[in-house]
Amino acid sequence: MTPTRSIAPATDALRARFAAVRAHSAALAAPLSAEDQCIQSMPDASPTKWHLAHTTWFFETVLLQPHATGYEAFDPRFHYLFNSYYEALGPRHPRPQRGLLTRPSVDEVAAYRQHVDDAVDALLGQADEALWRVIEPIVTLGLHHEQQHQELLLTDILHALSCNPLLPAYRPAAGPALRLASVPPAMQWQAQPGGLVEIGHGASAGDTAVADFSFDNETPRHTALLQPHSIADRLVNCAEYAQFIADGGYRRPELWLSEGWAAVQAQDWRCPAYWLAPDDPRLAPHGVGHAGWQVFGLSGVRPLEPDAPVAHLSFYEAAAYAEWAGARLPTEFEWEAASTLPGMRQLTGHVWQWTRSSYDPYPGFRPLPGVAAEYNGKFMVGQLVLRGGSVATPEGHTRPSYRNFFPPAARWQFTGLRLAKDL
Repeated sequence: MTPTRSIAPATDALRARFAAVRAHSAALAAPLSAEDQCIQSMPDASPTKWHLAHTTWFFETVLLQPHATGYEAFDPRFHYLFNSYYEALGPRHPRPQRGLLTRPSVDEVAAYRQHVDDAVDALLGQADEALWRVIEPIVTLGLHHEQQHQELLLTDILHALSCNPLLPAYRPAAGPALRLASVPPAMQWQAQPGGLVEIGHGASAGDTAVADFSFDNETPRHTALLQPHSIADRLVNCAEYAQFIADGGYRRPELWLSEGWAAVQAQDWRCPAYWLAPDDPRLAPHGVGHAGWQVFGLSGVRPLEPDAPVAHLSFYEAAAYAEWAGARLPTEFEWEAASTLPGMRQLTGHVWQWTRSSYDPYPGFRPLPGVAAEYNGKFMVGQLVLRGGSVATPEGHTRPSYRNFFPPAARWQFTGLRLAKDL
């Protein structure tokens, strides 16, 4: 098969994007040793090596095996090892035990990736127009899936390294893309009259459908009713959150949801994840003991930046801070409507922003067809929606309609908050 002239430009563009995304995953893993890449610090996290293999498994299982004539699996045993949660594709290695997979080695996983990359490139290069219509959506979904795992690779290794008393940096020379940029301190409020707004990805009634990518949980586009409210033009910063701590925020049950207060007591939360108090003994080897709040991040231990958005908060902490501040968290619909307003800052590229919205299907939601039906829909219970995007989110991966979701106690992601108020 050879691509027709009409699809050749699209084929070339997708092959180039596939190569770039796959190369970026390898670059993110490059600073890590083989020992680093095997560790799993908690059941919710996965080893770096597993992320690299699982994203490869997706292309092999969902794309190549059904659609590439004559394709031979790199190792049939990998089908069991690197399936994540796809029940339709059979049994899998238990998630909490991914850190026990010392074999295959890092080098074998790299060879696996190369084997699949070569086969995908060949398939794209040979596809005729009929096959292209089938495989292009699969490849595009696989690339966005890999970008999600690129962020998880960083947040998971950050958690793992935080468990090491030496507090080693993921990459000491990490540049601005992996830091929380500071902003002017003044917070402004944007008053919104409420009313009917269009929410979600896709076309409004009477418009033609948009062609760019979205996940199924962002659809269908629909109308939502907003009450009059105001929303902050920027995120809550570290200095403001430190005031909440100093005012006894973690000792005042009246500020917390019941489950949140139980988590504070059970986990002994006293500050955001990765904040280090001045008397923390782990700071002594770094020569910064008793020097004020420090924050452990991908670049190692650094002094707290007062104007940087506060990060690594659970939903419970975000909601408690909002209560203390005389405000609340916005709904995901208020957030999306505000994302188009002039003057709104820090909408993406800093921290994912907790909303007060439960992760539910939109009216008329239908999952993707086939195996991909398990991608989002079955997780729509017991989780909260986050909007925006973080410093660890790959560039170009997010959009105003993007719906991230985590359980309310999760705090190992780059998660923070924006305030809202009822008028």
